[in-house]
Amino acid sequence: MKFQKIYFLILLPVLALSISGCSLSLNSGGSNGVSSSPDLGGVFLSVDSGNTFKTQSFTPSVSGKPGNIASLDIKSITIDPSDNTALYLATYNQGLYYTYNILTGWLEVPNLPKITINGVAVNPKNKCDIYVVYANRLMRSVDCTRTWSQIYLDAKTETVLTALAIDFYNPANIYLGTSKGDILKSIDGGYSWRALKRLDESVVNLTLSPKDSRHVYVVTGTAKLYSFFSNTFTNAKTSADIDANFAVDNWTDHNKVLNDLSIGSIYEDLVINPAGEVFLATNQSIVRSPDQGVTWEKLNLLPAEKDAIIRSLAVNPKNNKEIYYATNLTFAKSSDGGATWSNKKLPTSRSASTILIDYKNPNIIYLGAYQVSN
Repeated sequence: MKFQKIYFLILLPVLALSISGCSLSLNSGGSNGVSSSPDLGGVFLSVDSGNTFKTQSFTPSVSGKPGNIASLDIKSITIDPSDNTALYLATYNQGLYYTYNILTGWLEVPNLPKITINGVAVNPKNKCDIYVVYANRLMRSVDCTRTWSQIYLDAKTETVLTALAIDFYNPANIYLGTSKGDILKSIDGGYSWRALKRLDESVVNLTLSPKDSRHVYVVTGTAKLYSFFSNTFTNAKTSADIDANFAVDNWTDHNKVLNDLSIGSIYEDLVINPAGEVFLATNQSIVRSPDQGVTWEKLNLLPAEKDAIIRSLAVNPKNNKEIYYATNLTFAKSSDGGATWSNKKLPTSRSASTILIDYKNPNIIYLGAYQVSN
C-alpha cells in the first residue's frame, strides 16, 4: 500500500495536490490528459456540493503522458467505509479500477477480467479485504486487489450475481442477490452460503440500514421493495445457533403503498441515510419514507424535461435536507428536503449512472457517466 501511494506521486510530479481530511483542491488545470468532448464518460468530480464538475478520469503512465478512462461507461463508484480517499470504480464491460487519491488518477485492478462488475464491497474493519461480483461468481481479495480468489460460483452459468452487501457490524455476514431472485447469506466471510428467500424476479439491490445492520432492504428490477431483519450474531457452536443466523424476521412487502403512489416500474437507485430514512428512485419518481418504510411520500421534482429519465440519487449523510438526483439530461439539487430544486446540465451528454457523496466531506461529490443504450 505505501509503496503504491508513493509510486503514484513520483509518477505524476506535474500535479499540485492539496488533500486532507477536510479539503480536496483541484490545482492541476487543463483536462488531466482527457480530450475535451461533450461525450465524456468516466468520472466527474465536484468539490463545491455539485455547483461545478470537472472530469477526473486520467490514469498515470510510465511514459509521462497520462492516459484516461473517459471512454468507459461507469456502473457504480464505491467508497471505502474506513478511508474516504479510497474509491473503487465498477465499469460496464471493462472491469474494475481503483484510486487511493483521485488526484493521482485511476489504476486498473489486476487479475480480474474486462467484464461488467455488478457490485463491490469493502470490509469496514479491514480495508484490504475486498469483494467483487460479476457474471455468476463472487471474488475476494485479502491483499488490497493484488490477488483474487473465487469464493462463490453459481452452478448455472446463466445466473448473474446482481447485488452484494457486507454487514458493517459483523463483516463475516455477507449478502448476495441474483438474477434468479435468490437472496443468499454467508456467516463466515463468503465461504459457505444459505438461501434466505427466493423472489420471482431479479434482485438488483441489497442495502443494509446504517441505523441497524440487521435491517436489510431488497429491491427488484421492477422497483418492488421488500425488507426484513436478519441476525448478525455469528455463533457456530450448535446447529440451532447456526440456524438462527439465517432466520428471516419481519419480512415486509412495501409495494401496496408504493403502488398506490404510482412510482413507476423501473428501479434506478436506493439510499438509506444514517437516521434510517429511505429514498427510492425509479425512472419516473423519487419517494421517501421517514419511518423505515411504514409510510411514504412522493417528492415533488422539477417539471420533467422532454424525455428526461431519473438515473441516480444521493442524499447528504450529514444533512438529509440535501438531496441530489440526475436524469439523462440534468443534475438537480435540493437544500430543503425536496421542497424546491435547482438544476443544471450534466457535464457530459452521457447519463449519470451514479452519484456518490463523500461521507466525511459532503461537499465532495463524484458522478459516474454512462451511455444509455435505449
